[in-house]
Amino acid sequence: MGSAYLGIDVGSVSTNVVALDENNQVIFNYYVRTNGQPIESVKIGLKKLRDSLDKKWKISGVGTTGSGRQIAGIIVGADVVKNEITAHAAASINEVPEVRTIFEIGGQDSKIILIKDQMVIDFAMNTVCAAGTGSFLDHQAERLGVSIENFGELALSSKNDVRIAGRCTVFAESDMIAKQQFGFSKPDIINGLCLALVRNYMNNLGRGKVLEPPYVFQGGVAANAGIKAAFEKELGKEVIIPTYYNVMGAMGAAILAKEELAKTGNKTNFKGFLSLQTKFQPSSFICSGCSNNCEVIKVAVNGQVAAMWGDRCGMWQEKVKKIV
Repeated sequence: MGSAYLGIDVGSVSTNVVALDENNQVIFNYYVRTNGQPIESVKIGLKKLRDSLDKKWKISGVGTTGSGRQIAGIIVGADVVKNEITAHAAASINEVPEVRTIFEIGGQDSKIILIKDQMVIDFAMNTVCAAGTGSFLDHQAERLGVSIENFGELALSSKNDVRIAGRCTVFAESDMIAKQQFGFSKPDIINGLCLALVRNYMNNLGRGKVLEPPYVFQGGVAANAGIKAAFEKELGKEVIIPTYYNVMGAMGAAILAKEELAKTGNKTNFKGFLSLQTKFQPSSFICSGCSNNCEVIKVAVNGQVAAMWGDRCGMWQEKVKKIV
């Protein structure tokens, strides 16, 4: 029976579940919309894994990442719970060992990660400006009456350079309307929009940083050929898109779990697929122990408190350790 390593990336838009073999090759990957229900999305992914994975595989390690990594870790019994930067870097280094700069654009946020000697040396995240995310492109595609799947190809067919203001979604939409009124074609406007998104991304996340090749572009937006072309025009170099560009966080979590268990010699904490029947009840409260007023997340499993996090001092986390 072969060993499989499970990675789960729970984000605000999607939940990705990946299983890797001993050689870090993908043997299963699944994407599901989170829809504000991280517990249910993780359970859906686990059920799909259970139903799809060949019986010759056993889960030998589990890692979780993303904004919902803590609760996902409780559900499955994670061996490692890692932040998105660490997980995305691990996956990119596995795919392109000499990578120096990682561009990651998802549905609701974007990141830039700088690597040297296969270690993260700097990073920046954008979780505020919608103009640099996939949801912005989805909205503009809908407004223009084109399929987001055809967005990139239309951009590549552009014949004229059109500059769109990309600093803000409101300004971008106003500028696009004006360009349409001037008679510019949809491909020209879409290409201008792709260039604007990349320009905004570079100004927000890349400013003051030395960006060196090889460049790796990942996240859901990497499927857009127009954005890839815009990055290459901005940088004057090739931008590499990994095969599994849209599940790199989950891949990285699986790789990190495998490495951790190899280092410690421990057996996995994976709870098995019986966890699909477990009832998880999240709640929150504001701690009044000091002026920080931390929002503490509490998760009960079948009525018993299993985990708490969100307190800066760690007081509630320590109390849970004593209970469990």
